[in-house]
Amino acid sequence: MNLVRLSASYLRARALNTTLQVLLFALGIGTITLLLLATTQLDQRMRRDAQGIDLVIGAKGSPLQIILSAIYHLDVPTGNIAYKQAKEIAAHRAVKKTIPLALGDSYRGFRIAGTTHDYVAHYGATMAAGLLWQKPLEAVIGAEVAARTGHAVGAKFAGAHGLGDGGDAHENADYTVVGVLAPSGTVLDRLVLTSVESVWAVHAQHQGIHDIENAAAQMKDEEKEYTALLVQYASPLAAAILPRYVNNNSEMQAASPAYETARLFSIIGVGTDVLRGFALVLVFSAALSVFIALYNALEERRYDLAIMRTLGASPSRLMALLLGEGMLLAGIGGLCGIALGHLFTELTGMAMRAAQQGTITGWVWLPEEFIVLALAVGVGAMAALLPAWRAYRTDIAGTLARG
Repeated sequence: MNLVRLSASYLRARALNTTLQVLLFALGIGTITLLLLATTQLDQRMRRDAQGIDLVIGAKGSPLQIILSAIYHLDVPTGNIAYKQAKEIAAHRAVKKTIPLALGDSYRGFRIAGTTHDYVAHYGATMAAGLLWQKPLEAVIGAEVAARTGHAVGAKFAGAHGLGDGGDAHENADYTVVGVLAPSGTVLDRLVLTSVESVWAVHAQHQGIHDIENAAAQMKDEEKEYTALLVQYASPLAAAILPRYVNNNSEMQAASPAYETARLFSIIGVGTDVLRGFALVLVFSAALSVFIALYNALEERRYDLAIMRTLGASPSRLMALLLGEGMLLAGIGGLCGIALGHLFTELTGMAMRAAQQGTITGWVWLPEEFIVLALAVGVGAMAALLPAWRAYRTDIAGTLARG
């Protein structure tokens, strides 16, 4: 007697009920899978982007906004900071290294970041083509920028004012692409990189300075600004000294990536917990549906089960039959749910890529998904446990007598 074939035949005979039960399991497991894939990838991406950056210094405002704008490039900056004050911080004994950022322009929604070659080296990025910038208005584009715009080495483009689409283009200040970065899986993939002097030169035109090559030299220090400063500490003690020094002795504000990222995930975690709770309700509803279906089916099949006993089926085999049906339903629903979760994750990633806000993908597999599938099968087994136990205790003589 093949229990799997018997269970499958019974489930096919009640196709509508089976489909609804599988759908409930699939929606619950799919939601859990989506949350698992999305939160894991976002956490890995954010940790990778913030790795090696101990402190971010920006204009006074929201520390979280400073982190989102300077590290992840997902928000607008709180303002600009004075060049002279930034240089003083760079020379502080608690500072090992600083990387300046000058923001304010974009190209087709991708941000143009004025910085130094250290920014590229910090993320370990390599060149897919060309070289790093050497002169003002030379630019290096990230892998995603190159893919979306179709630009290669030698292409020219004009940046637009603002950090999103729709800003006014800077006339007579075309950038020349001198390099394309290989995919790095970091924030660099969706940035246009150039020198800080390039950003200053483009905006110096509004001050009547049109000599792009020498604009930075013609500007006074009071006219130069950074948007943010990425800082590495010289020693662990710097974590206690530098943030307080910056906040109390300058017009700038220090923000800790580790603290603000943890706070961000705690905020996101509230919504994630709600969705996870909703998914668990769906799984519980599916389990209840399986229990009711198998319990009611047991009453319908009591005579059939008694006949199976007279044909030699042991009580344990009847119990295994009912358990198998519950686990089969849950297993199919779990597999469909995991596939659905990957599909939803990929669709979410496509929407994020379209909005140029980082990316997640459904084309990854996490070991934790085996646990999710096991959870589904376990819930199905528990739902079938009572009906299976009643099948085990079937009274052959009484059932056959009642007919």
